Amino acid sequence: MFKTYETELAGRKLTLETGKLAGLANGSILVRYGDTVVLVDVTASKEPRDGIDFFPLSVDYEEKLYSVGKIPGSYSKREGKPSDKAILTSRAIDRPLRPLFPKDFRNDVCVVATVLSVEQDNQPEICAMIGASAALSISDIPFGGPTAAVAVGYVDDKIVINPTEEQRKNSRLTLTVAGTQDKIAMIEAGADEIPDDIMLEAIKEAHKEIKKICSFISEIKAEIGKPKFEYKSFAVNEEIYNEVETNYKEKMYEAVQAVDKEVRDENIDKLTEEIVAYFTEKRGEEETEEIMPDIATSIHDLEKKCVREMIYNEHKRPDGRKIDEIRPLSCEVALLPRVHGSALFTRGQTQVLSIATLGMMSEEQMLDGIDTEESKRYMHQYNFPAYSVGEARPSRGPGRREVGHGALAEKALVPVLPSEEEFPYAIRVVSEVLSSNGSTSQASICASTLALMDAGVPIKRPVAGISTGLVTDPNGSDDYVMLTDIQGIEDFFGDMDFKVGGTEKGITAIQVDIKVDGLSYEIIKEAFERTRIARKYILEEVMLKQLDKPRADISKYAPRIVNMKIKVDKIKDVIGTGGKTINKIIDETGVKIDIKEDGQVYIYSSDEAQANRAKEMIEDIVREFEVGQVYEGKVIKLMNFGAFVDLGSGKEGLVHISKISNDRIKNIEDVLHEGDTVKVKVIEIDDQDRINLSIKDAEENNDENEENK
Repeated sequence: MFKTYETELAGRKLTLETGKLAGLANGSILVRYGDTVVLVDVTASKEPRDGIDFFPLSVDYEEKLYSVGKIPGSYSKREGKPSDKAILTSRAIDRPLRPLFPKDFRNDVCVVATVLSVEQDNQPEICAMIGASAALSISDIPFGGPTAAVAVGYVDDKIVINPTEEQRKNSRLTLTVAGTQDKIAMIEAGADEIPDDIMLEAIKEAHKEIKKICSFISEIKAEIGKPKFEYKSFAVNEEIYNEVETNYKEKMYEAVQAVDKEVRDENIDKLTEEIVAYFTEKRGEEETEEIMPDIATSIHDLEKKCVREMIYNEHKRPDGRKIDEIRPLSCEVALLPRVHGSALFTRGQTQVLSIATLGMMSEEQMLDGIDTEESKRYMHQYNFPAYSVGEARPSRGPGRREVGHGALAEKALVPVLPSEEEFPYAIRVVSEVLSSNGSTSQASICASTLALMDAGVPIKRPVAGISTGLVTDPNGSDDYVMLTDIQGIEDFFGDMDFKVGGTEKGITAIQVDIKVDGLSYEIIKEAFERTRIARKYILEEVMLKQLDKPRADISKYAPRIVNMKIKVDKIKDVIGTGGKTINKIIDETGVKIDIKEDGQVYIYSSDEAQANRAKEMIEDIVREFEVGQVYEGKVIKLMNFGAFVDLGSGKEGLVHISKISNDRIKNIEDVLHEGDTVKVKVIEIDDQDRINLSIKDAEENNDENEENK
């Protein structure tokens, strides 16, 4: 049955429709927010997936270019692989939903958000996040929501919920917050050095709107929601778990305590072999093989319990650190001789090498998406090879996690980059994870800051990144223990990965992943304070002691820039027919040239002399000739009625035979020859832009100047 529900969000009508489209999905919601329309469909498999120990949730945010009246630019004219922004939106939809499914649920669940129409004032990403929660809530899929989400800006020192396109252009904050009725479930932010207190206030304001939308969805669910279907539980076999815990908890407690990840993994492997041998001896090989999934799950759960109890009860971490202690830090710069900038940042066993490359503005990344951003000048990419975690598997290109971590580092660094006018380069930074034991994205921020400084990029201030973790009370109270600088095992078994990048002045990026049903304001406030203190330490005690400011000059291997401004109507003259003129300059000087629509010209070359030569050639082309001015030119053609003189700039003029000399000339070849350099005065430029010149007037002009000296 077709149903329509309306409410208000940030002063604009939000409509959820169901019962008309996609009737075979478990749940379907059409979200309308202004002229933005997003269809969200959710489906679940009837049976659990075999042989897995995780919940198989997949989320796809599908950008359709027809939604903004575009035809795809690919050869096939079809949408291709998801854009980075679509991948990031899929991750943002996933993160607040995943913790609200039953822990023992193993059926495949697919969430597909299809963007059908976009009005730029109303972001489709927010519609998709709200629609996903609503579709799951009214479906028969087991789900503990609802959740909701809003965007937040900071414009003219005011917090703005779901800012319009114009407001987003002037906003110092790009924040997405998702949550439940009671708690914050997800935070994603890019910010222009926003102080902690303003960021917390923005999150609180977002939660006010989130609560309203959650209540709205709950009312819809109460009216039309389907009963949740029964599913096969994959909860651990309590008998087997109790047997493992009774006999091996003490050994597990000892096994997880190791500074080195390799030692800890080896300890767990040995203990696993011992536990399997125990069950084999007790129950035989055949039965042990049958219950092996329960044994494996029991070992995992026991390891998790030991780590969490150690942290919560004793405030003791697996590697022996205090709860607010940062792992050993080190960094180096200028490791690679031929690249434009490089830096290595090491935090415990996590190690990231970042490399910066400077290029022409025309090398910026072109974007073919559904928003108004058409290109970006700063590109940050993150690679996570298998060897970084000691695994032997081939590389398959960047996945969603890699895209997400690269985007987080990019958000953290964009606010401190110089403007295009100050530093007219496209900038690419690649972060290569060489070794991973947690917080690689934050190590990428630190390494990349140093790589940019090593490359001579005049950043405003250095940026550092750090993450905090959380272990909540096993008994279910609101008590918790927060950890500074979490390593892999603390992230894996903990309840939160709260990543914050920023400068000494404020926050530039946030990404929060949680495994519980949400975070209180108290936890968020403490996380901000912990990360602020840690960033200050990393910057002052480690990074700035290695390189305290950007290098005064760029690498000798980076292209030098000579820039100039020409009139817009002269651009066509510099380019020439089919690019003939500009290509001739490039061929003769070896430079690279970018010309902007506003007439700004950038000449790139590692040879400064050739760059200046190219500039002079362009100046010759765009030079404007004025009546009464004297110029130097070369005779290129003789006719019986006069001579044609090349003035440069692709211009030539005619000297009539009567304007060559005050003396009568019978034969022009008696006084001029092709190739002669002569001074000429412009005496006329007619309506067809033809130039008439005079040699004799130029000489008279010169004589007058001599007399006036």
